[in-house]
Amino acid sequence: MKLKVACRKIYNYFRYDLKEIAFPSSLPDPPHIKKRGKLTWKQRFLVLKEASRLYAASWVRDIGPELRPNDYKKEEVEDKSSGEKGPTKEREPSTIEDLAIAARGGMETLRPALQRVYMTRASAYRDALRSFIEGYQEGIQQVMEKREDSKSQPGEDTPKRPR
Repeated sequence: MKLKVACRKIYNYFRYDLKEIAFPSSLPDPPHIKKRGKLTWKQRFLVLKEASRLYAASWVRDIGPELRPNDYKKEEVEDKSSGEKGPTKEREPSTIEDLAIAARGGMETLRPALQRVYMTRASAYRDALRSFIEGYQEGIQQVMEKREDSKSQPGEDTPKRPR
């Protein structure tokens, strides 16, 4: 009887536990996660077709509206909606866009763009430091004026000590 129980435990160990130790199963998904259904063969083909098209397009230097028309349609709609609100004017390129364009041109065009960025940051830092110093000096002047007023008017606030 004991041999039969021992054999069953060894068998169950090899069958269940050892398999879990060697090849652990992943944790189950949390309950709020919904499983996505399997794709049909047609959907798989469309996904593969779009992915291969985008992969081939990624080898091109400039990915424009002809390669990603869906992305550019959204931008055109946003531009039209913003254009209706005010007069039509071209937006100024951001600093990152400016640097990206300059980087494509090489070191000759990148150096002036970086100098502009650093000079802009330096002037902003200088202005912030200047305004901080002015505010600090105004605060010191106010404190000194309050002290002078309190010294010129002997008040009831300061008790006199006997010597």
